[in-house]
Amino acid sequence: MAKAKKLPSGSWRCLVYSHTEKVLDKKTGTMKDKRIYESFTSTIPGPAGKRDAELQAAKFAADKERRNTAQSDMTFGEALEAYIKSREAVLSPRTIMDYRRIRKNEIQSLMDIKLSRITQVLIQEAINVESIKHSPKTVRNTHGLISAVLSQYRPDLRLTTALPKKVRPDLYIPSDAEIKRLIEYVSGTEMELPVLLAAFGPMRRGEISALTTDNISGNRVHVCKNMVLNGNRQWIIKQPKSYAGDRFIDYPDFVAERWQGITGNITALNPNMITDRFLNVLKKADLPHFRFHDLRHYSASIQHALGIPDAYIMQRGGWQTDGVLKAVYRHTMSDRQTEMNDRANAHFTDLCNTKYNIKQKNP
Repeated sequence: MAKAKKLPSGSWRCLVYSHTEKVLDKKTGTMKDKRIYESFTSTIPGPAGKRDAELQAAKFAADKERRNTAQSDMTFGEALEAYIKSREAVLSPRTIMDYRRIRKNEIQSLMDIKLSRITQVLIQEAINVESIKHSPKTVRNTHGLISAVLSQYRPDLRLTTALPKKVRPDLYIPSDAEIKRLIEYVSGTEMELPVLLAAFGPMRRGEISALTTDNISGNRVHVCKNMVLNGNRQWIIKQPKSYAGDRFIDYPDFVAERWQGITGNITALNPNMITDRFLNVLKKADLPHFRFHDLRHYSASIQHALGIPDAYIMQRGGWQTDGVLKAVYRHTMSDRQTEMNDRANAHFTDLCNTKYNIKQKNP
């Protein structure tokens, strides 16, 4: 049993181990384990105060042991279900839908195993099976959920799972010429504003579907709503997917002109309808296949090519960190790659035709 110690103030304090958390080691930049303790204090003077503090600590330890025993009797599937329910009020409907899909269809070998019998070997075997069926990103997301559940219900189990290596996304970023052709094709149609808002904003499908004229002032759009599917497959309006998603975007005049005279919803299309119609537009316009979401890639890439600071690109696009920007959006567009290569080669040619040659001729 933990022993109480007398403080300089005369009170008694008793510390009891609670759990272990992952924290960032600022010196090494890596994650390390940190033991967390509960503190119990008594202001009663003398030995009675010592006994009081130790009694509080002993009660906490006993309650913790009973909770851990009850949790260990749960199956992983039951723990996962409890975890999902505890997060329904704070996570997005899409995230909850993904969690329930995993609960129903993935890592089924773990679902009926009691938490007390879950081992690293069993988790590795389940992940190996998922790696055969799914992409590295999907497998990593699934493992992230496993880790979150066990952190809450089996905090003593440290995971060292070997995960599939990340794969660089093979994204298609449309060129300026393709964007121009796309805009000409959708001019005057129901897809015109969605395309303009995504390519020059850049706004997401759900943000476009949820946008109303109440959130527009002149050329400025306040992105503060998002249309998503809930667990009942119904479209609902929620707050943006992240804090950074709530933002203001100043659009060029030629875009603002297109919403003049509209009252209420900017478009009657929901996100899925935007996707379906966009694919039809690409086919009819004889354009290469790419996703509607890739219009955001175009917008971020062209801003980066123009030398616009990353902080501004992140704010305009609603990205909370530059991780996504670095991993996905800094792709050089094909029609600008030649230009950049020519500039680099011209510099190298100039270097070799002047300084280097002069040095050779005048040793």
